Amino acid sequence: MLPPLDDVDRIMAIMETAFPPEFGEAWNRRQVSDSLLLAGTHHGLIAPDGKANLDEGENAAGFFLSRGLFDEEELLLFAIAPAWRRRGLGHLLLTRFIESARQRGKKRLLLEMRRNNPAGILYAAHGFRPIGIRPRYYRTLNGERIDAITQELVIE
Repeated sequence: MLPPLDDVDRIMAIMETAFPPEFGEAWNRRQVSDSLLLAGTHHGLIAPDGKANLDEGENAAGFFLSRGLFDEEELLLFAIAPAWRRRGLGHLLLTRFIESARQRGKKRLLLEMRRNNPAGILYAAHGFRPIGIRPRYYRTLNGERIDAITQELVIE
């Protein structure tokens, strides 16, 4: 099932501002659109007022993109636009992601983030814990290498 085109537009608007370019973590429109065509891929949006169902033409404050297989789901992308951070929207959106995965029968959630990503505090507050490291996985624009931390949350 195809997502509404305005959802892709909303995701891309957040992507352009939320991911620091020096880490190369942002996806392009084609990557986002193609991933949403795959079975088992899910996305969610959050409005600036915290609601999940956005009105036509309404901008989103954040989004998640995930991919599930069997009883696991991987959080591929998660972002809150900088203008809307520190208002509790990240906690609300992450809670929605966890609950939607639980409703689809997922038992284990995974994510990968670069070491020292400030979002690690949010993930830890929701029970994610580190389970592995990919040494020097991310490369910055200036050539610095940064470890990737794999985290999991076991849900019931």
